Amino acid sequence: MKEIWTTMASIMGVWAFCQSLLQTVFPPELRFASFKFFHRFFSYLSSSYYYDITEIDGVNTNELYNAVQLYLSSSASISGTRISLTRGLNSSSITCGLSNNDRLIDSYKGVTVEWEHIVTQRQAQTFSWRPMPEEKRGFTLRVRKKNKQMVLSSYLDYVMEKANDLRRRNQDRLLYTNSRGGSLDSRGHPWESVPFKHPSTFDTLAMDPVRKSEIMADLLDFSNGESFYQKTGRAWKRGYLLYGPPGTGKSSMIAAMANFLGYDIYDLELTEVNTNSELRKLLMKTSSKSIIVIEDIDCSIKLDNRNNADGGCRKNSFEIASPPGSNGGSEAGANTITLSGLLNFTDGLWSCCGNERIFVFTTNHIEKLDPALLRSGRMDMHIHMSYCSSPALKILLKNYLGFEENYPEKEMLEELEVLVEEAEMTPADMSEVLIKYRRDSRRAVEELLATLKAKAEKNKRVKPRKKNGDELEEEEQEKRALDSPLEDGGFQENCGKGEGEDETEKMH
Repeated sequence: MKEIWTTMASIMGVWAFCQSLLQTVFPPELRFASFKFFHRFFSYLSSSYYYDITEIDGVNTNELYNAVQLYLSSSASISGTRISLTRGLNSSSITCGLSNNDRLIDSYKGVTVEWEHIVTQRQAQTFSWRPMPEEKRGFTLRVRKKNKQMVLSSYLDYVMEKANDLRRRNQDRLLYTNSRGGSLDSRGHPWESVPFKHPSTFDTLAMDPVRKSEIMADLLDFSNGESFYQKTGRAWKRGYLLYGPPGTGKSSMIAAMANFLGYDIYDLELTEVNTNSELRKLLMKTSSKSIIVIEDIDCSIKLDNRNNADGGCRKNSFEIASPPGSNGGSEAGANTITLSGLLNFTDGLWSCCGNERIFVFTTNHIEKLDPALLRSGRMDMHIHMSYCSSPALKILLKNYLGFEENYPEKEMLEELEVLVEEAEMTPADMSEVLIKYRRDSRRAVEELLATLKAKAEKNKRVKPRKKNGDELEEEEQEKRALDSPLEDGGFQENCGKGEGEDETEKMH
């Protein structure tokens, strides 16, 4: 036993001598060069390439890491042996993912790749402006050398696209509003968001089913039309104008569009925008697959007639309607932007800084809007949200009273269908009656019938007097506003193009 310990001590002494000799003969620079040479040599002999995707890129979060993590969650739930379960903020579902130091095989266009999730402890930090996580996380992608070009050219883009779709399906819709005075939040964004949980859908929307089908088909054509918009050289965006009396469901229509397409909503408050530059910055910070909404645009802005009384041309501008209690435009820094700024916002060069976005304007008085805002290319589809009709009445009865095809009071229903056209009641007013008596369906129908009769009688007495003077003039103004291409062209012929429309018209 003593001889064994003596032999081991001799070996350790020889090893220490050889190590000191190697360090003397081969300095660190030479050893590093030798290690690098052998690493390249064996890498050359290897049949695979390895790509590291770390969670933190410098001081910023690596978006590719988050995309890979979300993309692999769909495969991990099927083929993974050890699964990590997570539920993110604003998410309504649980997602699966690879556990620490686990592997997963993926296939793309017949090519097999291997993903490995590597988690190691991070070295202690002495000082950092931004504290790092205790664990160092990353993914390693292993592919064969012959498939390198395919991975770099299309596979990673495919992973990002699939991850965005998964994120959109798993995450609840978000409702954004612009911060007051253009201030930024903690992340440097001018938008503040809350989860969007509006339950409105096209099934519950009180509207003519034929018209709803047309709108849904148009929305689907837009969302699936990426190749069409690229082929025709048009920006991938579309504009919708919702106009009609208050209470006809314009806001519910926007919510139904967002839920139908799975888009986020950006509710733009024009009274908080000071300049055209701020308007552009807000547009730049919106995401793709979103709906940008300006509600009651005729109330948010004070439009000036672009023609002077003497027939000349004025500057294309308007003032933002000041909130109650403010001094309007008398103070320095008042909220004033130009009409051309709003036109370029919807149809100019800056409107092309994102893809798959929808612009929605709502108004109660379409005749008050400048025709340049209404023409095709800015507001491509005009949707008239009118008073409740017979098909809309049946939808309301189904929503609030549970009536399907077999109506218990058929005689009352027939009378309701006759009166609803004469009464000119909005879906909001009719819904209020049904909500109040929803626990007694018979009484709800009787009360609704009585309300419709009273409203119809009132309309018969008031309408003959209203059809004179101002009413006829308003109808003519609305017709002229709807004929926007003619009005816009007429203005340009007499006055020339406005300050910001030169750039906008070039787009078409």
